[in-house]
Amino acid sequence: MARLVPAVLPQFPISRLSFPMDNRNLFAVLRAAFPEDLSGIAVETDTGLAYSWRDLERGTAMLANLLRSLRLEPGARIAVQVDKSVEAMMLYLATLRAGYVFLPLNTAYQKAEIGYFVANAEPAVVVCSPGNFGWVSKIAFQAGTRHVFTLGDDRGGTLLQRAALQPDTHETVASGEDDLAAILYTSGTTGRSKGAMLTHGNLLSNAQVLKTAWGWQPGDVLIHALPIFHVHGLFVALHGALLNGSRMLWFGKFEPCAVIAKLAEATVFMGVPTLYTRMLAEPALTRHAVRNMRLFVSGSAPLLLETFNAWQERTGHTILERYGMSETVMLSSNPYQASDGDRRGGTVGFPLPGVGLRVRGDDGHDLATGEIGAIEVTGPNVFKGYWRMPEKTREEFTADGWFRTGDLGRIDERGYVTIVGRSKDLIISGGYNVYPAEIEGYLNDMPGVAESAVVGVPHPDFGEVGVAVVVASKGERVAADALVASLKSQLANFKIPKRCFVVDELPRNAMGKVQKNLLREQHKGLFDGAVGSP
Repeated sequence: MARLVPAVLPQFPISRLSFPMDNRNLFAVLRAAFPEDLSGIAVETDTGLAYSWRDLERGTAMLANLLRSLRLEPGARIAVQVDKSVEAMMLYLATLRAGYVFLPLNTAYQKAEIGYFVANAEPAVVVCSPGNFGWVSKIAFQAGTRHVFTLGDDRGGTLLQRAALQPDTHETVASGEDDLAAILYTSGTTGRSKGAMLTHGNLLSNAQVLKTAWGWQPGDVLIHALPIFHVHGLFVALHGALLNGSRMLWFGKFEPCAVIAKLAEATVFMGVPTLYTRMLAEPALTRHAVRNMRLFVSGSAPLLLETFNAWQERTGHTILERYGMSETVMLSSNPYQASDGDRRGGTVGFPLPGVGLRVRGDDGHDLATGEIGAIEVTGPNVFKGYWRMPEKTREEFTADGWFRTGDLGRIDERGYVTIVGRSKDLIISGGYNVYPAEIEGYLNDMPGVAESAVVGVPHPDFGEVGVAVVVASKGERVAADALVASLKSQLANFKIPKRCFVVDELPRNAMGKVQKNLLREQHKGLFDGAVGSP
């Protein structure tokens, strides 16, 4: 095991800070939850560094002071595209602490995407990886950004050099619940990306609800192996640990064997389905390896029932699957306590306390139990609106103030919510509604199939038809024609994909979600000029 060394500057005594109860700045509440003894380890990294709670206090103070020294306007946006590091996490907290708005950007974004985000958000500060400074700074300065800093995952860069000159105490800026804390850009698979505006109240209310719902308790240790440019890693995992005063085992990148080796030292793990499938492929994943674990959470993408069952059989633990989105943070969760119900694979559980969730038809009326319709939600966690898109914001809210999620789902007789897909994924073929998740469920149950994706593509006669893209299980071979033939024996003909392809892997984004927009684009010309039934 690597020797742990202090991660920032030498320890100096600091005064115990007080936080007024009327300050709803999210950082103030998280900071108030720090352990009384600030010398304990708050974050232990996979590179052998240890950050104390005092390090977090002092590091965020210095970064907040740097931002304040720039004399930025109230509500200024701080855009950040850097590799994962504890210092990047501190920058997020410092932005909240200084009263500004954090704008995390996926590290995979390229020039055109960064250009759009910078032009749209008009950040006062941009922080990028040292290796990207040349092209990122050019985009930022041309758009009018005044300050561009660099931050590397090795604690290098101009941001920390400048912050090191600042005082290590800072009085947290007072914020109200409705003050903007972060802007998260949606993936933009249909049209322009939209900036979801999340307030201090949105984020704080959700963190407090999840602390109770997931049974956070003294002594919990979180393995943090998720990116921090996304809701799951930045808000759900990070806020959960900080609000509970819990130590984090920090991984810059997910490596299954390394994570498995640390499970014995942890109690909570949050991951996307891909992380679970990768750990299941390792012989080191045993019941002994997870002997001290309390909770495994999965989200950000659908968890295959096969993965859910395989994890339960291998480890003895039942994964808790939940449902959320950039605009709302978490909306629903399978039960933590057995007394509240079973954790049911294929569902996302019940609406969280304070969250209203309904399923409605095209006519705007609530649907009966088990019927598939559009999911709408309300609650203190629901975002303020889309940045500089008032018309789009109005479109996405109903007359009575519920947010249209764009997801399709159903609620069963016991109240469990099941997501069946995105409304944009709905295929209308010959006037019939075809739900890809239903077909994918049948395909995934077939021998030799690891996973599948069904998308709609244009067709001259039917408007749209389904195309299935299938990945075979390791060491297996499957025939596309045989899969389609099997579906025909189980489903109505209008639901049957008109073509099926077997591929090595499905395209995914950084959070493990299948990028169906890329599949639609790839296959959109399949039936150009087709006449009659294909």
